[in-house]
Amino acid sequence: MSTLDSLPILPDDLQGASLVVPSSASSSTTPAGNPVSSPPAPFPDDSDARRASREKDAESGQKPTSPAQPAGSWPGRRGPNKRDSQSPTSRSTEPGKSRDVVRETELPLAAFELESSSAESGTGEASQTELFETNPPPWELAVEDDVLLASIVFSRSPHGPYDYRIPDSLREELKPGMRVGVPLGHRKKPTPGWCVAVKEGKAAHRKLRDVAECIDESPLCDASLVRLVMWMAHYYQVPAGQVFDTLIPSSVRSAAGTKQTTYFTPAKEVTDTVIDKLPAKQQAVMRHLVSANRSMTSAELAVAASCTEDPIRRLKKKGLIVPEVRREMHSGIRILAQTNDGEADRTHELTEQQTAALERINVAVDSGRGRTLLLHGVTGSGKTEVYIRAIEHVVSQAGSAIVMVPEISLTPQTRGRFESRFPSVAVLHSQMSPSERHFHWQRIRRGEVQVVIGPRSAVFAPLPNLGLIVLDEEHDTSFKQDSQPRYHARKVAHARAMSLGIPLLLGSATPSMEAWHATQSGHAELISMPDRVAGRPMPDVQLVDLRVRDDRAGGGAISRPLKQAVDETLREKGQAILLLNRRGFATTIQCPACGHVVACPDCDMPLTHHRDGGKAMCHYCDYTIGTPPWCPACRFDGIRYGGLGTQKLEVEAKAKFPDAKIARMDGDTMKRPGSHQRVLSEFRSGEIDILLGTQMIAKGLDFPNVLLVGVINADSALHFPDFRAAERTFQLVTQVAGRTGRGDRGGRVIVQTFTPEHPAIQAASRHDYFKFVEEEMVNRRKFNYPPLGSVARIIIRGPVEEKTEDVADSILARLESARDLLKSEVRILGPAPPPIVRLRGKYRFHLLLQATDSAVVGEVIRRALADFKTDPKEEIEYLIDIDPVNLL
Repeated sequence: MSTLDSLPILPDDLQGASLVVPSSASSSTTPAGNPVSSPPAPFPDDSDARRASREKDAESGQKPTSPAQPAGSWPGRRGPNKRDSQSPTSRSTEPGKSRDVVRETELPLAAFELESSSAESGTGEASQTELFETNPPPWELAVEDDVLLASIVFSRSPHGPYDYRIPDSLREELKPGMRVGVPLGHRKKPTPGWCVAVKEGKAAHRKLRDVAECIDESPLCDASLVRLVMWMAHYYQVPAGQVFDTLIPSSVRSAAGTKQTTYFTPAKEVTDTVIDKLPAKQQAVMRHLVSANRSMTSAELAVAASCTEDPIRRLKKKGLIVPEVRREMHSGIRILAQTNDGEADRTHELTEQQTAALERINVAVDSGRGRTLLLHGVTGSGKTEVYIRAIEHVVSQAGSAIVMVPEISLTPQTRGRFESRFPSVAVLHSQMSPSERHFHWQRIRRGEVQVVIGPRSAVFAPLPNLGLIVLDEEHDTSFKQDSQPRYHARKVAHARAMSLGIPLLLGSATPSMEAWHATQSGHAELISMPDRVAGRPMPDVQLVDLRVRDDRAGGGAISRPLKQAVDETLREKGQAILLLNRRGFATTIQCPACGHVVACPDCDMPLTHHRDGGKAMCHYCDYTIGTPPWCPACRFDGIRYGGLGTQKLEVEAKAKFPDAKIARMDGDTMKRPGSHQRVLSEFRSGEIDILLGTQMIAKGLDFPNVLLVGVINADSALHFPDFRAAERTFQLVTQVAGRTGRGDRGGRVIVQTFTPEHPAIQAASRHDYFKFVEEEMVNRRKFNYPPLGSVARIIIRGPVEEKTEDVADSILARLESARDLLKSEVRILGPAPPPIVRLRGKYRFHLLLQATDSAVVGEVIRRALADFKTDPKEEIEYLIDIDPVNLL
């Protein structure tokens, strides 16, 4: 089954569920994490006389006195300086048995209220011994049983969810999707948490703590986004509080770019008679405020009444004006200009293939149900124009859309195309300032935006009337988050679209194996556009075998055929793109005398030499030192710099093409906001002749004057120990080849490789996606790799290798036990060191789980690790990666 559709969109208990749960579905946990059971039977010696005594006390209005504590029992309350080593609710209370810990709780001991806790009841028999009175006293029976509860989750341990009582003052204010402050343990200040549900419940037999405050004035997530968070927490096995923190940007949570402003309105009892008795300045202030018929700030009042703020303060002290504090965006916020990269607005009549594709998408939009569509169009077939026309259809029905692109470099071009067709477009990406991101997020939330454009985080845009989600270049691995929660934007977009009953449109010239298999298995609909716009041919691809000495250029990165092609392109006033997916100058620094390799002390990886700044740095943890002039081990001064990066390629290109203007786009040069837009604008205007860089220049860019594309080394990712290595190589070569031949002058591609006979490179040279998929599916079927099966990865990391491996072995044993208990067919590989054994100072081991159904894999992991904990002193942690795309 395809990993795209192998799991229900929402768990059964969340499918279409209202967030207000009836009292019969009350939570099974208290705010302190205590299990709730029905009131157990009283003590065996609880005689009728004792019950009569309680009833008599109730009639007289006195509280009944508790019986003396039995010897050796716990007191009803702790002393101020005492802590029990174990929670009473985690001990066995059956007669004749020791009180062993049966369940660990994540909460501090102070979170327990012993007088209202109930021990875990086994059979509920009257013979069970209780340590303290658990029946509610009579004066509490008169209290209304049904109370309003809030289910709260936290981003830090303990994660919840836990139930809290909603006080009367917050009943109308508190809604799901809001942040609240609640008491937790001994902490003096309220702990912030997220409300995921409001429900009715019975609290007569337990003591609930109240919600202390509402942090937000209104919910930051609507009901559908709250359900999406709960699905992500379930599927990706991460705490819901961490998912909320990912979904809501930190700039929104911190209210970046806002300030508190006090507005004044006249008090209700103010009359003309009262105003006439005031001093002249105060009269002027009051008359301006009354005549304005709106709230005004003190600065506005001072200007209108031509006075200082002293009369305003005196009026406030007299109670004649009422202050109201509001948090709003301040006017000094700096918003970057929303301009494109200089692309001309080219409109044309749709081709027959585009028209047919648009009609099918519009039918899906009008159907009112969730559907997944895959638009498979070759590079230059006009997929973006189809997206725009489809969104125009959505907007005409008062809807809105999300468009996700894989790289920030694509954002200026995509934004420019959409802004020329839609009056209200918002962009979300990581290079925006916090205040700018918050500004656009609030616009989106208020429904002022028609189209949201951005990378993977745009899938969470809080559009109130979402009608279509577009995932352009859906095959790209950057749509997978590489930190917790490790979600895939395609999977999350699918879940959100199906939950809302709207279409999800995937687009790519080289669809992922998962998306393609979904179309073949009936889980998605295939829409094909096999021809380029205006009948333009696909570019010719020439393979250069770097094993042939005559083609290599004396140790340089640019071969003779590629140099000749670049020279011809420059003579024809065309432009060229050179791709090398390695940044830096040299990828290794090695001593030829003793063989020592300068490596990162925290990672098992060599440092990369960067000529900019004369530094050597680790690309995994950013450890940086000055480039050593001699060998650190033997002091030999003839140290060598090996390997090839974009900086070295730039130096070589400038030497071989001295008259050409050359620009480099990689992670080192594109750090400043607006840098992508500046370089692409110069390239489009013809100021740059050769653009070289990493994979960020290989996707989606449309430059009609590009006549040549050169791939410096097509083998850079081909031989990685990853079953997706061939797929990534094919996609990268095909995508970068599609950047040429988009104008009337045609184009050509030169691919340099040491393995030209590899099926992935052969298929890419012929633009033959179907041949590649056919051969690759045979390889995947041998081991049931995705999309024919599901894979999950558990990464264990710690500072001591032996102890880390012991924890990995423990996890393996629990996984095998859970698999046997569930009687499921799950293949477990490992634990074994991954290709990168040590990363950021931590030794690493990983386990792989394979099965035909992702739900089975998830349930095995959930059962095995539900109560698994590591010793905090050993600093060993484990991470769960569902549907991993990187096995390094």
